[in-house]
Amino acid sequence: MGVEIYPKNKWFLALCKPNSHLIAEKNLTRQGFEVFLPMQEETRRARGRFLTRMQPLFPGYVFVAVDLSKGIYRKIHSTYGISRLVSFGEVPATVPSELIRELRARCDQDGKMLPQEDLDVGDQVKLIKGPFADFVATVDKISSEQRIWVLLDLLGRQTRVAVASTQVQRAWPGGRV
Repeated sequence: MGVEIYPKNKWFLALCKPNSHLIAEKNLTRQGFEVFLPMQEETRRARGRFLTRMQPLFPGYVFVAVDLSKGIYRKIHSTYGISRLVSFGEVPATVPSELIRELRARCDQDGKMLPQEDLDVGDQVKLIKGPFADFVATVDKISSEQRIWVLLDLLGRQTRVAVASTQVQRAWPGGRV
């Protein structure tokens, strides 16, 4: 028997066909693959109304665990809803197991991202739900009952607004999320 290039159950990133992440997840699971699709609630404005729905954390991609000793990762390419595995050359690129472990720790059992617990006063956050969705704000105060007071820049003035901790997501430096 030859030397294994990969240990068993490595994680890969599969590119989904447009708007097919749920179909891909269902079909991969049906074939016996372990699939991880982290989701988050997202609020968008449409026709003058705010709609909240679940969206993938990484739109267009799902994580797939494959036992490479069985040599079945090529079945993923022909799975309905999947375009291909992300590859560099001929070999599919692996995703570090530590990254998957950390993402799963931030999700509930259904794969929904849990709110961040480690926000501090002065942190930049993006509002992800409600009438101020997509606004970037600064944390002003954190109360004990899961309320966060943020400062929004509205019409050139800072306005203090109370939001639930589930309505914010940490923004990266420069206001990006």
